[in-house]
Amino acid sequence: MSSRSATCALVALGLSVSSVASAAGFSDIGQDITPREKFEVKLDGYFRARSEGLYNLDLDRGLLPSGQPIFPTPLGDPRAQWLTHADMRLRTDLAIYAPGGGVAVKMRLDTLDNVALGSMPQGVPYTSLTQRPAGNIFSLRRAYGQVLLPFGFLAVGRMGNHWGLGMLAHGGDCIDCDSGDSVDRVAFATPLVGHVFAFAFDYSATLALAPRADDRTIAIAPLSNVRSLSLAMLRFKDDVSRERRRKAGKTTVEYGLLGSYRWQDGDVPAAYLPKPANGAIELTGAQVMGRGAQYYIGDAWLRVTHPEFSIAGEFTYAGGQVDNASLIPGVVTTKPVKSAQIGFAIESEIGTVTSPFGAGIDGGYASGDPGATLGAATFPPNGNRVDSFRFHPDYHIDRILFREIIGQVTGAFYVRPHARARIFKVPTGELRAEFATIASFASTSDWSPSGERPLGVEVDPSLVYKSRDGFYVALDYGILFPLAGMDNPKDNLRAQLAESIRLRVAFLFGGGQ
Repeated sequence: MSSRSATCALVALGLSVSSVASAAGFSDIGQDITPREKFEVKLDGYFRARSEGLYNLDLDRGLLPSGQPIFPTPLGDPRAQWLTHADMRLRTDLAIYAPGGGVAVKMRLDTLDNVALGSMPQGVPYTSLTQRPAGNIFSLRRAYGQVLLPFGFLAVGRMGNHWGLGMLAHGGDCIDCDSGDSVDRVAFATPLVGHVFAFAFDYSATLALAPRADDRTIAIAPLSNVRSLSLAMLRFKDDVSRERRRKAGKTTVEYGLLGSYRWQDGDVPAAYLPKPANGAIELTGAQVMGRGAQYYIGDAWLRVTHPEFSIAGEFTYAGGQVDNASLIPGVVTTKPVKSAQIGFAIESEIGTVTSPFGAGIDGGYASGDPGATLGAATFPPNGNRVDSFRFHPDYHIDRILFREIIGQVTGAFYVRPHARARIFKVPTGELRAEFATIASFASTSDWSPSGERPLGVEVDPSLVYKSRDGFYVALDYGILFPLAGMDNPKDNLRAQLAESIRLRVAFLFGGGQ
């Protein structure tokens, strides 16, 4: 066997990963590189549409100290409680494989990405018979190439960024995901002693671009560029291998370790802050300022899949310092802004993905900033600590409190018992019921609007049907019983319950099925 074939065989075993095990942008490096006799194209993805009704998500608790409600309220009728919304997305993942199987080019294109249904009527709304074309209907989220080398895999371009459970970095691959992380990266991964070792260099931000004669640009303030380095070690299986081992009565242990460092020496705030009314701005040397930012992350995740149960966890420590947090050239803050953030999540379930019943308890914790209400950052002169850890917005644990009102898990801890049951199964698909209860608390007492730790108890039931040919429909309901932490003691207002109902349909094609 040639060295190239040996590497292909080893990496096919070591790099065939699921979205859960995808590592810091290494999510699909090499997992589908196999010998091919001819040029091949693979297309998969989904079309989804969602409709929802939201009741009293401002909790009738008055305004925050900022003067804004905790969630947008209906205009024109202060007594109204319901807001409705519907949107859609067509996602297409394209992979092109060269003959021989060693080179692949991939892209992800989202069309009408989260565009609100009815948001573009042609002409006068009540007389319109059609929708006008959207001005920006395409979102090219990923475009990268990968190649099999004699000693590993190399990937270059804008690729997905997912790690562990998705608490820290989430690729946004789930049907109900709204965002997802992408990075401009050069990554290398190789199998060694039963593990996969990976390295990545990220072009996290390139600022102050000036035009060149050949229609390209050049960065004219090199010190303002943000760069990142990451090292990872992983041991994991793909979904098919894991299920095959489970059916054979074997336990599968998977884990990963990640270390990442990011830095920015200088900055040009004028390159990214809102532009003046005339839209014109000229970058000059006077707008360059010192930043002195350093940020580092350590993360570990573990998953154990037993024939009768599974348990997984992820822990992150993130810290760093910004010497000068000012956004005004010539103005220097006297104290550096420091950060020490901690987050962890645990997921468990008794039962398997194919069993008729399942139940478990999840939990998580995200550190918070004292005095930073609902995770709002405090910068000089109000404070010089940013200790709130923020779960990725696509790491969904509920439907109202964290997903809609706060936006993500931050400055809080939660306990989430959950269960599911199959109602019926037929050759064409199955219908199941799902149920979760989430009890949430502030991690520091002055993080909540009222200064009390209990935030709320939420109940989230669902009915989900999925067919074998790629049709998916779910009816989700949520009710939040807010607790003392969400009250408004200044105006003597108690937070009132909120509700949500959401209908989701999706049509999957290709590998998305």
